Amino acid sequence: MTELLPPDAKIGLTNCDREPIHIPGGIQPIGFLLALSADWLVQRAANTVDFIGIEPEELLGKSLPDVFAKSAVDLIRERLAMLRGKDSVERLFAVPLLSDGSLFDLALHFSARSVILEAEPSKGDQVEVSSATRNILSRLATSRDVDSLLNEGARQARALLGFDRVMIYRFADDESGEVVAQSVARGFDSFLGLNFPATDIPQQARKLYVRNTFRIIGDATAEQVPIMQRGDGEPLDLSLSLYRAVSPIHLEYLRNMGVAASLSISIIVNGRLWGLIACHHYEPRMPSFAQRSAAELFGQIFSLQLESRLNADTSDYEAKARDVGNRVMSTAAQDPQKLLDAEWLWQMMNDAIECDGLMVHMEGEISSAGLHPDEAAFKKLVERLNTEDAQVIHHSHELPRYLGVDSLDSGAAGFLAIPISRRPRDYMVLFREEHLRSVRWAGEQAKHTRQTDDGVELSPRKSFEAWKQTISGQSRPFTPAEIGVARSLRTSLLEIVLRLSEAASEERKRATEQQKLLIAELNHRVRNILALIRALMSQTKRESGSVSDIVDTLESRVKALAIAHDMLTAENWAPTPLRTLFEVELQAYMSATRQRVTMDGPETSISPTAIPIMALVIHELATNAAKYGALSDSGKIVLTWHCDDEKNLVLKWQEQGGPVVQQPERRGFGTTIITSSIPHELGGEASIDYKASGVEALFTIPARHIVAQGGKSGEDKPSESDPKSKVSLEQDRILLVEDSMLIALDAEDQLLEMGLSEVVLAASVGSAMKAIEEGVTLAMLDFNLGDHTSLPIAERLREEGVPFFFASGYGAGDVIPPEFADVPVITKPYAKDQIEQAIAKVKG
Repeated sequence: MTELLPPDAKIGLTNCDREPIHIPGGIQPIGFLLALSADWLVQRAANTVDFIGIEPEELLGKSLPDVFAKSAVDLIRERLAMLRGKDSVERLFAVPLLSDGSLFDLALHFSARSVILEAEPSKGDQVEVSSATRNILSRLATSRDVDSLLNEGARQARALLGFDRVMIYRFADDESGEVVAQSVARGFDSFLGLNFPATDIPQQARKLYVRNTFRIIGDATAEQVPIMQRGDGEPLDLSLSLYRAVSPIHLEYLRNMGVAASLSISIIVNGRLWGLIACHHYEPRMPSFAQRSAAELFGQIFSLQLESRLNADTSDYEAKARDVGNRVMSTAAQDPQKLLDAEWLWQMMNDAIECDGLMVHMEGEISSAGLHPDEAAFKKLVERLNTEDAQVIHHSHELPRYLGVDSLDSGAAGFLAIPISRRPRDYMVLFREEHLRSVRWAGEQAKHTRQTDDGVELSPRKSFEAWKQTISGQSRPFTPAEIGVARSLRTSLLEIVLRLSEAASEERKRATEQQKLLIAELNHRVRNILALIRALMSQTKRESGSVSDIVDTLESRVKALAIAHDMLTAENWAPTPLRTLFEVELQAYMSATRQRVTMDGPETSISPTAIPIMALVIHELATNAAKYGALSDSGKIVLTWHCDDEKNLVLKWQEQGGPVVQQPERRGFGTTIITSSIPHELGGEASIDYKASGVEALFTIPARHIVAQGGKSGEDKPSESDPKSKVSLEQDRILLVEDSMLIALDAEDQLLEMGLSEVVLAASVGSAMKAIEEGVTLAMLDFNLGDHTSLPIAERLREEGVPFFFASGYGAGDVIPPEFADVPVITKPYAKDQIEQAIAKVKG
């Protein structure tokens, strides 16, 4: 392990990877910090006078109950008892910390033998942030593949945090990084596709990114606040601190980029640092404590979803490769000479691991096909491989360098060698051609230095202009999935070869053991994923008070996504038949009970927006029936549904012939889901009756979520007399004035779905006026814009003769002046039919 430098050491070219960034001796002036001993005495303090009116030096040696209110101290003690693991952090919201009732948000963690308490004034936005987080996570769940997930992740992170630029930054094998997705405000250059050298992030910083997945720098020009301590002692480890001061080198790096504030969220995939969500702002910016906590949760969920998609892609690829391996094994087992037929092997192997040529070395014979080095170079490669571990798949995307030569005339630049025997050492080697490519770096990679009185120091680079580098002599690297497939193929090929040797029995046993290890590893990984999801839910449940909404939403989504989103993606987000939804849910929990479930109702489908909620409710009913109700005994379930006069779906669940039902003594989470989800999320009705003869539940789902056979739902099917069906929007450029980024994104999506050609977003009067000058044909104005209203915009639009309508979270009669009484007003949350009717009215 590399030893870190002393805290006061100068940072130069040879030691920047040893800068002790975890013990900076100070904090950022975001809030205040206290370090407490086991007996609750204040041992260290920083930045307290501005927040609680006491100088840090006066606090040293005091007992915590002498500083804070008793109720706050009791709450802190309770939360400390919940800390699990060395990297656990507990957060508390709106705690009346002082005797005057001032509310603070707190973070607690252990550092060696000290309790670290960090606090800042509460902004009271927990509920608002909770609602925003739910919408954001819901949008992430709709991403179809890795690329769309990355793009949506950048977009939603910027919506949550409001930074000028949000980048998804992926690390390569050499630890350099590439911006693979971004969301950036207007007027700023794009960094998409730019690469950053590995030296931009030292090794000790990468380790901290794994331990502490969230990092904020609110003001790159702010001076750190020193930590005062009682007596002498070791420097305080702030690895998990929210306010940890920043390395001067990194601050200068940010200033050289013109960045005034930054925020990073680690992306952890399979326990390793996959990349970062990096946010830049060009003015100082400090999101609230609740926003930062939500952003950390966002990062955890995003990492889980990315891990799931990457693992699914790998599983699909490995399944295809296994088929190839089985075909090779089956054919070669019947005809061992096929293993020396390089042309046949190349055609087969290319379906599993893409390659431009192949060579086989077996019992002194050589066979080749496609692109490959000459025989002399190949023999040299085999000699080199014979000095390596025979149990390992060896590969390189720089074959000339591996052989110690400048280049190869054949054009082969990369190889992957699969050992197919132990005695003698034989190989099947796949080759890839040279892949000339241009890499766009964000500035030159070279480190810069500066001369000071103390010698030469490291200086961060000042130029971030895109700089191209042409890379030659390399092939496309072999991916971890391809290497994993090669390992599996090696097992298959080895088994064939060993059948022909004297040591067949011994080596077959080794291959079987390796196969068991592979299966055990797969089981281990699956269990880890499940344990991680369960741990996330469990830890989230520990939160209380203002974050309870997040807990319910998160747990509901995890339970419902498996079924609901599988059906949605299978049908390409089309409405799902109600009967299919029942069949899938009941089959998932109760095998061989199909004959005990009767269903009677017209062919009816559920809209995509309602499927997750319906799946969750049905899941709870089915699970309860299997555990305690009709399906736990010899009973049956009768499901009936019909549409009432208003085209609402009326659904009845009735259990018959099961054990005697007793009224639950308390209202559990499952009952809450059954009775509250449909009314809350879909605007419908729900009731449950615990009759002794069997549970009965009755639900009403509004018509807008229902699609009858052969037709669409009421909200999607305009009638002949409906004016909105006669309005063409293809040529319109609409101005959308909305000061909430999340609400604006949702409204923008709805407007684009209606057929509008362009939506211009504006969050203030000034930006709206500029958009009007550039030309708009229609406008949707949020009446309240923070401390202002959109009346000046409305007046300007009326002068220009541009039709417009208002949007408001309040009643129209209470906020709209009389001179605009004729202007339509829609209320929040926005509904597509409301917007369509307002547009039809102003354009009519």
